[in-house]
Amino acid sequence: MPISSDRPLSAAERARLSHRPSDRAITTTLALTGLIAAFMQTLVTPIIPRLPGFLDTNSADATWVLTSTLLAAAISTPISGRLGDMYGKRRVVMVLLMLMAGGSIISALSNTLIPMIVGRVFQGVGLGVIALGISILRDVIHPKNLGGAVALVSATLGVGGAIGLPVAALIAQNLDYHYLFWLATALAVVAVILVATIIPVSTLRAGGNFDFVGAVGFAIGLVGILLAISKGSEWGWTSPITLGLLVGGIAVLVVWAFIELRTADALVDLRVAARRPVLLTNLASISVGFAFFITTAALPVLLEAPTTTGVGLGQTLIVSSLCLMPLGLVMFVMSPIAARLSNARGPRTSLILGGLIITLAFAIAVWLHSEIWHIILVSTIVGFGVGFAYAAMPTLIMRVVPATETAAANGLNSVMRTLGSTAAATLVGLIIASHLVISGGVAIPTTEAFRIIFAMGSGVALVGVIVAVFIPRRGHEYGTTASMPITLPEC
Repeated sequence: MPISSDRPLSAAERARLSHRPSDRAITTTLALTGLIAAFMQTLVTPIIPRLPGFLDTNSADATWVLTSTLLAAAISTPISGRLGDMYGKRRVVMVLLMLMAGGSIISALSNTLIPMIVGRVFQGVGLGVIALGISILRDVIHPKNLGGAVALVSATLGVGGAIGLPVAALIAQNLDYHYLFWLATALAVVAVILVATIIPVSTLRAGGNFDFVGAVGFAIGLVGILLAISKGSEWGWTSPITLGLLVGGIAVLVVWAFIELRTADALVDLRVAARRPVLLTNLASISVGFAFFITTAALPVLLEAPTTTGVGLGQTLIVSSLCLMPLGLVMFVMSPIAARLSNARGPRTSLILGGLIITLAFAIAVWLHSEIWHIILVSTIVGFGVGFAYAAMPTLIMRVVPATETAAANGLNSVMRTLGSTAAATLVGLIIASHLVISGGVAIPTTEAFRIIFAMGSGVALVGVIVAVFIPRRGHEYGTTASMPITLPEC
């Protein structure tokens, strides 16, 4: 059981607490771990066009190097969250990081498609450390430092990708692509050492048995839906396989929900997830994930497209990556400001403000996207908005769920963001594919395509704002700012 802070500590407890790392050290470690995990998402982006040649496969099959990571992350995040609630979040974080390191080694040694996909699956599984890291903060740091720490670790999802992309592009352009995965291996090993050395063990446990049936059902249903969304344009939206996966995935999740409601130790407590603050926050998260991913899916295409039709900006991959770096850097800089706003006016206010800023950014982009500085401006403004929103969402979730369900609830919230990102990638691809002109034998998107994409992003972000308005200002809270348990390192 946790040691309550409202009683005197024994001499042994005081001695162990004297060796406890500071809140700053814990937060920094979890933020670095989040940056490393997020880097895995953009790791292969610079080599996507060359993957078929590297792996001796076709372009359609090579896309599984990306898709497999997305699916693995979406499935594993709530499952690892539940395991963390039951068996210890620090322990599960270390397991995920070791799987990430193992997957990186497999990919580094791969020259064919299947081993590469296997390695990328393990790298995707490791992305669950971000949601777990946020949950660890609730358990082990002082309440007065919690808001800023949560905002910082939450921002790493965008910061890691934005910073990692130009690094990956530089390596891919000048070295053998296998060095990307050796770098990932080294970073994962460093993360394991840091977590083992600095992060204290929380004594808080959920108890009960792991819901294997629920985990399998959730995985099957989610894979069906995400595959149908991400591969529908390639397979055909009316093809039997796409419709079968989509309808089958939805049907499996409906059955899964009925089973979960009758399971004592459910993977996801749907009664908690159905509470108005949690449900509306998750719905708003879909819109934020959708809008955020538009910057990743559309802006690089615009920056790198040839200038022959007057639409593209003709930049290299490295220059394009540098143009998008301000998005991640702004998220990092904004995290303490967003935390202060959440503390002063509530996380609901931060989420609404973030959504409004994103709405404005894409509205500007509808008309301003013909110069490099336009793209930098838009991505920077989006960074402000996403910084506020990402800082608010975990806090909104944690304040209305029991401490024993924090990791699982944050994991489900991450899935909602992934669902929005997947939908954004699919729709951006469809719009671009349907608005192409041929110039010099090269298919180039039209200005109209990008205007539609940016208008869509603005509209979806505005829908998220409307949803966030209905999140209750106050509700039943479980004490994210109340007296917190003191956690001690293991003997």
